[in-house]
Amino acid sequence: MNFRRGAAVLAAVAVIGSAAPAAADSSPSPSPSAKLPAALFGDGDPQYDGVWRQSLALLALDTAGVEPAASAVEWLTGQQCADGSFGPYRADTSKACDAKTMVDTNQTAAAVQALTALGGHDAVTTKAVDWLKSVQNKDGGWGYTAGGASDTNSTSVVIGALAAAGEKPAEVRKDGKSPYDALLKLALPCDAEEGPGAFAFQPDKKGTLVPNADATAAGVLGALGAGLVVEPGKGGGAADGGCEKADTPEQAAANGAAHLTEALAEDGHLVSSLPGAEDQPDHGNTADAVVALSAQGATAPAKKSLAWLEKNAADWAAQSGPGAYAQLILAAHATGADPRAFGGTDLVAKLGATGPEASEGTGSGRSGADEKADDKDEKKDESESGFGIWWFVGVCLVAGIGVGFLVSGRNKRKQS
Repeated sequence: MNFRRGAAVLAAVAVIGSAAPAAADSSPSPSPSAKLPAALFGDGDPQYDGVWRQSLALLALDTAGVEPAASAVEWLTGQQCADGSFGPYRADTSKACDAKTMVDTNQTAAAVQALTALGGHDAVTTKAVDWLKSVQNKDGGWGYTAGGASDTNSTSVVIGALAAAGEKPAEVRKDGKSPYDALLKLALPCDAEEGPGAFAFQPDKKGTLVPNADATAAGVLGALGAGLVVEPGKGGGAADGGCEKADTPEQAAANGAAHLTEALAEDGHLVSSLPGAEDQPDHGNTADAVVALSAQGATAPAKKSLAWLEKNAADWAAQSGPGAYAQLILAAHATGADPRAFGGTDLVAKLGATGPEASEGTGSGRSGADEKADDKDEKKDESESGFGIWWFVGVCLVAGIGVGFLVSGRNKRKQS
């Protein structure tokens, strides 16, 4: 983790600590030279994204038909606290979680989705789902931390976890409100001057909803009751219609998908909203949009953007590590593309090389010293750019230091 990102997280925790029972863990962050668990994907500092990137890696390998190493799965299950929640990284799991252990809804929901997909972990996922239900907000949604204000991204990833675990999200209510009620309040109306039909991450300080591309991608998935894994050809409709009043989650998803389609129309990719980077392509957010559009059934714009990623995402993924490879695999899976032949890159092999060797015969995992050496250079920048899709931005925005969900950690080099 680079200094500025670390400082941002600490500042955010200071702001949200009074509103949430979980505060930052006082234990020191692993230094770059600290030896990380062999079962962990990636060699960047896991203090803020370990469970997230592990969950995405396991999900992506599962979609590719690869059985992950048992040690990788055991590492993830071992990160759970007694109350069912997950934090980003617990270096010493022999010590029980306490009030200083940093836990959040995003890591917990991602772990639920991964472990449910792999199967055989009902006890772990049931406890995690129970914890998520226990920290639902009165508006029906979830914030990044327990007690934090609801946001589109956290609410959506929790909806995905609930659905994966066999729950009916519409029936998970607090004070009569469901997660879909929370999402509808975060969708911009059709008469909005900017971004009609898009989703905001949260209202800004003035209570205004500001359109946000990757929050929109998340909102589309959440409104459809979909998780991080989208099966190709399962979408319910195209996204070429105009914006219509969103009285239902389905209409909100259609409006959001139409907004993404328009945003992607010219170049096939989204751009970063970081100051001074207006023309900088945002590969990670574009991959998220591909998944969202595929979930909606907007296959043409999804495939157009996937083609752009195939041509342009190799360097970004190599620098960003397992989370980025996983995002691209999930985007390929959502569109029915082959992640083993992605613009000349075998994404499955690349992802496998960042973690423990998978089960024999699966064709993934580290294959030897030479492959480890080849990947070392690719992974060295991971701590600067390979952060989780939604976790970090939730912290930043709560702290008032972000500019929208596009500050998602996949372009962290721009902050250096």
